[in-house]
Amino acid sequence: MSLTVPVTILTLSLLALIFALILYFVAQKFRIYEDPRIDEVQAALPAANCGGCGFAGCRNFAEALVKAETFEGLNCPVGGATVMGEVAKILGKEAVAVEPLVAVLMCNGSPEFRPHTSKYDGVPDCRMAHSLYLGETDCSYGCLDYGDCVRACAFDAMYMNPATGLPVIIDDKCVACGACVKACPRHLLELRKKAKKDRKLYVACSNCDKGGPARRACKVACIACSKCFNVCEFGAITIENNLAYIDAFKCTFCRKCVTECPTFSILEFNFPPRKPKIKEQVETKTV
Repeated sequence: MSLTVPVTILTLSLLALIFALILYFVAQKFRIYEDPRIDEVQAALPAANCGGCGFAGCRNFAEALVKAETFEGLNCPVGGATVMGEVAKILGKEAVAVEPLVAVLMCNGSPEFRPHTSKYDGVPDCRMAHSLYLGETDCSYGCLDYGDCVRACAFDAMYMNPATGLPVIIDDKCVACGACVKACPRHLLELRKKAKKDRKLYVACSNCDKGGPARRACKVACIACSKCFNVCEFGAITIENNLAYIDAFKCTFCRKCVTECPTFSILEFNFPPRKPKIKEQVETKTV
């Protein structure tokens, strides 16, 4: 009986040693090596975890940057060129120049142009309202005015204008993360090229109905009349599904389309005032 305790202790010790060796070899066999540069890259990122880069968070994006051969298609919209340049130095790679973007609202249907014809008495949520009915106006493509996009923005770059019932984007705060674009169930928000002096020119309409029904639903709806298309000399305007669209990367801001639009659905921002047209004086001669 005196040997029972020592034998038990020895047996348990041997078993513990055997299991420890097994766990050690298993850990070595299935060990996952992590590049230490991932931590350096993550530290250089803004830690916004907004998903604007296309990854779940900054850690996942850092891993992708370290593993990628080039930065083609990889960009941090929050940090911009400054952060990507710093990451490039850490990894010894070349940073790719990416055009800065900004969110715009493809709808201008305020109550003065798009009057309410019904009343929604449900959950004040755009996605919920969109799944239940067409909306409080006769335009089934316009903004629903419940602010899903504003709530999705983590940078306070948007707010709802109580007068128009439409979201307003603050260009200086917008980081083009795309959260508002994903939040809108009617796809009314788009990331467009950010021009110098924050100038913007685009068709502020998403109504795909034909001209007559679209105009009856909203006075500033695009009616696909083709006047803007015909006057554009740079191929920046296309018309598809009864709707005109201006390519921000092709547009030269000549603004001819703006004056041609009969429904004023093309908006322009931050441009200098137009020069008044000088009428030619015609001298009449008496014979």
